Formats: sequence, C-alpha cells, structure tokens
Amino acid sequence: MKNARIAIFASGTGSNAKAIMDYFSNNENIHIECLISNKENCGAVELAKENLVDVGVFSNESIEDGKLLTDFLKQKKIDIIVLAGFLRKIPHAIIHSYSDRIINLHPAILPNFGGKGMYGKYVHKAVLEAKKKQSGITIHLVNENYDEGNYIAQFYTSVLEDDSVSSLEERIRVLEHRYFPFVIEGYIKSLMK
Repeated sequence: MKNARIAIFASGTGSNAKAIMDYFSNNENIHIECLISNKENCGAVELAKENLVDVGVFSNESIEDGKLLTDFLKQKKIDIIVLAGFLRKIPHAIIHSYSDRIINLHPAILPNFGGKGMYGKYVHKAVLEAKKKQSGITIHLVNENYDEGNYIAQFYTSVLEDDSVSSLEERIRVLEHRYFPFVIEGYIKSLMK
C-alpha cells in the first residue's frame, strides 16, 4: 500500500473526526476519502461537508446487513476504517474484509470499562465510581467483540479527587485529539512498508 484511503465512521459531534480531517488535510500519502454515519444530522456529518469530505449515511438496518456498506467502501477503494465515535457494531463482513485495518478509539484504559454500552459519559462515570486514580484512552484494532481487538497504543491521565464526569471527559478529549491522528498515521505507515 503506497497510499491509504481512510473512511471515518462517526455518529456524534465529530470532534475526533475533525481532528483527524485536520491532521491529514495536507498529507500526500494518507487521504480522508469519506465519512460514514448512521445519523444524517449529526455534527460529524456537518463537519465532513464543511471540509469537503464525501458523506455516506446508512440506516442502522443496512449497517447491520453490511452489504450496502461493504459495496460503498469497495467503490471508494477504502484501505483503512477509523471509528471516531461510531455507535454501531461493525458487521462481520466488514471486519473480515478489513482485518487489522479497522482502528477504534476507546475513552478509557482497556480492558477495564469496555464492552457494550461503555461509551462517552458512561465510561467516565464508571471510572469515577470505581475510584480509579488513572484513566486515559486506548487505540485498538477492531474484531468481532466490543473493545477486545489488539491494542495499538494507550495514553494516560490522572483522575483528580474533585473530578466530575464532564471534567474527566474534557481531559480525555485532549488526549484523543492529541494522539489519535498521530497513532493512526503511525499504524498506516507500518502497513505501507
């Protein structure tokens, strides 16, 4: 692979999608080809349009089926999928077609606080309730089970005594924006060798 075409999958506000689009905007070898969402009016879709990135919106049913989405990814010649706040399980057909080429960001240090239903504020609430001294992010590959793929990198931050869900979430978001695009680039370069 001399060049890489990325599809970002996102369902929410799109802050990580935007960080990724900005990071790769002038990269000659790695290009953001499209953004896929299951929500037509989410922030990520609007940000993609503002950044002139093609958008594909798919119903939850068509994502679960996988065929339309797989065809779309093939048509776009996608090499890498990056999950940036995508709140649907990736169908088996896509996991098998993109083995070791689907990257996810989880807002905690796995294997703790992962699995179905553990996303966003629910993760941070669980970390605080468990009275952990540290949290962070895990960037990992995607397999058939939620948050169980091989880790690529983990980055840490302290959990403060007076932290709330929102204050912890803010510090985690700083880690996400700082490290996620950089780690994606490093992983793709390792595949290009």
